[in-house]
Amino acid sequence: MLLAVTALGLTAGSVPASAADYERLLNGTFAGGTLDPWWAGSGTTGRVTGGEFCTDVTGGTANGYDALAGQNGVPFEAGQQYTLTFDAHATTSQQISAVAGEAVSPYRQISRTDLTVTPATQHFTVTFTSTLDFPAAGNGQLAFWFGGQAANNTVCLDNISLIGGVIPPGGLPPTSGIRVNQESYTPGLPKHATVISSSTTPVTWTLRNSAGTAVTTGQTRPRGADSASGESVHDIDFSAYDTAGTGYTLAVGTETSFPFDIAADGLKKLRYDALAFFYHQRSGIAIDAQYVGATYARPAGHVNVAPNQGDNNVPCRSDLNCGYTLDVRGGWYDAGDHGKYVVNGGIATWELLDEYERALKLGDASALGDGKLAIPERANGVPDILDEARWEVDFLLSMQVPDGKPNAGMVHHKIHDAAWTALPTRPELDSQPRRLSPPSTAATLNMAAVAAQASRLWKTIDPAYSTKLLAAAEKAYAAAKANPNVLADPNDGTGGGTYSDNTVTDEFYWAAAELFATTAKSAYRTDVTGSALYRGVSFNTHGFDWGSTGALGDITLALVPNDLPSADVAAIKTAITTTADSHLAQMAGMGYPAPYRTADGTYEWGSNGLVANNGVVLALAYDFTKQDKYRDGAFQAMDYLLGRNPANYSYVAGHGDQAVQNVHHRFWAHQLDPSLPTAPPGALSGGPNSGLQDPTAARLLAGCAPQRCFVDDIQAYSVNEVAINWNSALAWLANWTAEKSPSAADTTAPAAAGKPVVSAVSATGATVTWTASSDAESGIKNYDVVSVTGTTRKVLATVTGTSATLTGLTPSTAYSLVVVARNGAGLTGSDSASTQFTTLPDSSGGGCSVTYTANSWSGGFTAYVTLTNSGTTAWQGWTLKFGFPGNQKVTQGWSATWAQSGADVTATALSWNAAVAPGKSVSIGFNGSYTGTNDRPAAFAVNGKTCG
Repeated sequence: MLLAVTALGLTAGSVPASAADYERLLNGTFAGGTLDPWWAGSGTTGRVTGGEFCTDVTGGTANGYDALAGQNGVPFEAGQQYTLTFDAHATTSQQISAVAGEAVSPYRQISRTDLTVTPATQHFTVTFTSTLDFPAAGNGQLAFWFGGQAANNTVCLDNISLIGGVIPPGGLPPTSGIRVNQESYTPGLPKHATVISSSTTPVTWTLRNSAGTAVTTGQTRPRGADSASGESVHDIDFSAYDTAGTGYTLAVGTETSFPFDIAADGLKKLRYDALAFFYHQRSGIAIDAQYVGATYARPAGHVNVAPNQGDNNVPCRSDLNCGYTLDVRGGWYDAGDHGKYVVNGGIATWELLDEYERALKLGDASALGDGKLAIPERANGVPDILDEARWEVDFLLSMQVPDGKPNAGMVHHKIHDAAWTALPTRPELDSQPRRLSPPSTAATLNMAAVAAQASRLWKTIDPAYSTKLLAAAEKAYAAAKANPNVLADPNDGTGGGTYSDNTVTDEFYWAAAELFATTAKSAYRTDVTGSALYRGVSFNTHGFDWGSTGALGDITLALVPNDLPSADVAAIKTAITTTADSHLAQMAGMGYPAPYRTADGTYEWGSNGLVANNGVVLALAYDFTKQDKYRDGAFQAMDYLLGRNPANYSYVAGHGDQAVQNVHHRFWAHQLDPSLPTAPPGALSGGPNSGLQDPTAARLLAGCAPQRCFVDDIQAYSVNEVAINWNSALAWLANWTAEKSPSAADTTAPAAAGKPVVSAVSATGATVTWTASSDAESGIKNYDVVSVTGTTRKVLATVTGTSATLTGLTPSTAYSLVVVARNGAGLTGSDSASTQFTTLPDSSGGGCSVTYTANSWSGGFTAYVTLTNSGTTAWQGWTLKFGFPGNQKVTQGWSATWAQSGADVTATALSWNAAVAPGKSVSIGFNGSYTGTNDRPAAFAVNGKTCG
């Protein structure tokens, strides 16, 4: 490690420059008067004063790191030199430390430089070479340690700069220049992809099946410069190819796309994954492993179990003195935080209910019936989508001001933590007090609209509940009319989003439409027909969202039979098709078609939610006209969300080879804590946002073209958060596209593979080769090498080629092998002819030794394991086995294939470290978790032999 420090007194010196002068810090001058994204840790209070970052440090701490400040997400590259410069002074002279390193456990350091700051401002320069790799917006950190001092002090920093590295800032990884729907294309419908190319003439594309065999080819259509992506692109149209299968790829020159299917199954799975998001987001109930799997299971959040303060008795904000508390348990967490917001819950619930109501009127409601979702209510005789919606409907009702209180019948705008919770924080570990924000007209009308809508859907399912809902809706509507301009405070953003809305004309229209559709009362009819928004005025190319809800009322009036003049209902439908036509006209000129438009061409926070909602408009236009162009446009919207975009990401977790994982969320936070999960399948990222309103996006995406303003990073909340209203739009569109996806499955199994030939037999391994199988429709995806003993079958290897290296076999044992081919549709062929062989005796001549060391921290540890071949013959492969003495779990391993069953752990060699000569060693390791004590395993065995 190279370190150099200079103190230049009061005069600022020049900053040494690397080749590209890549600045790695944000807001180093504090010129805007804010700290963001700098933070002040425990034992300190930070502020910007006089254009400097000044930190008040409490004395009496033992260590430098007991009081610190810094910035996270700082990129470092191993082997590269960095130059840190800053100005500093303090009220009283003291030692501080400038530390570059890791922001999370085990807190590895790149460099630490101790300096003395004095009351006179000094300019410091520190140079060092990084020993660690922290790529863009990873876990790199620059911190200043102020602790270990006896007395209180104030330290001020300014003009902080970190220059170095050779990789320029940028949030998108290098990927293929061909962008496809990474999930699937539907048989019988158009299939398009986009390729980056500056050629002004067509170029050749090739479609290959899962075996890599070319199945069709064609010529691209040049489109030229594409403003939304900043790229020159061509269109690939492979619609004529319609054979169902998995693992297809498109190739142009040396570029190959991510794989995709031609099948209806992917969208049919997505319809349920998108709805499963809402069970994951439930508050007030344990999320059970039987429905989501062990990875995503968690205890109930905010049910008054320590450290939660609970949602059962929530007071108003301290400055309100409303004189009552509310039991607001239940509902959905809105987004990546623990807040619950009525105006966002309103549109999200409406979309789920409308998804079902539209299916009842125009589609297939059976796909949304009882038993279709993995939720606790799945066998109660009620359609599961209604059960899920009811979890939020009941919460919305609980937010209503009680009778006898001021503003009775109004609805509180939101409930959330008194201060923002840290990232990550599991819901059941949130210790923040919970607070109600004031009622608002918008929230009151949201509840009125959704409760009225729900009332008609439950009328025959649960008449008593339906009556309760309608009473709450009518009370809320009357209260809103009596308080028509109570707006949410745009400054009420501590601990939760503001969701302020200065115009509630649209909410009044929506609520009146729902009440009219449910009751047919003349008063509501008058409010609908007398509104300036009547007859589809709300439809526009920007789209509807939580702050623009008039179109929701129109959709209901177009779907639900009523006594409005038929010409007026026809006008609403015309507004829908006219808007859809405008979307199609715009999409026809786009390299990456998406039904999305802003006045200046930029993309906004939650752009993917608007893409999905505008896809809903296209879908409804098809429902009302049966014109294929609208159906095709709705599917193009789904193509964009699933990977045909310049970011080359599927914005839907779990669907596509490069799907988002690290969404902004306090529980799905694997990027920050390996013990926590990534985003579950079906979660939709907010998507490209030109505003870059978070430090990570600002660091990585400056100057991005609108559709490229995206990075899959948990800290990039302005582009990568999730929200219930975005996922409700995805759920609606996914269900519709699944309904319109004909199945054309490949039902022909592949031919049998050739008889395996065994060579290079050792005590614990062998090499197997065979002649390839064939499959004319879907191609061969992979092969299983299977050991057969009587009726017992064990897969020894799964490979994509026609050879396999077997390891971990038992010495002196007879094996009978067959090979089974699997095609792109997942069908398996018959067994190949069998081959028999016997492994050699174990002649390792004395064996093995194992060393094991572990570095532990609270709840976790890193283990380093070295295997040494102390025998006289080489290992051609190795398998290490040991048992944990406690409840330790392997969470992530390296240099081996790691598996764990109960306490028993197995590590198997990889191809590059399988051969170990006598006297040689191989090093492997893993990260783990534990509670209690972290004792060392008692015994180790390699290839079945106990080691010293």
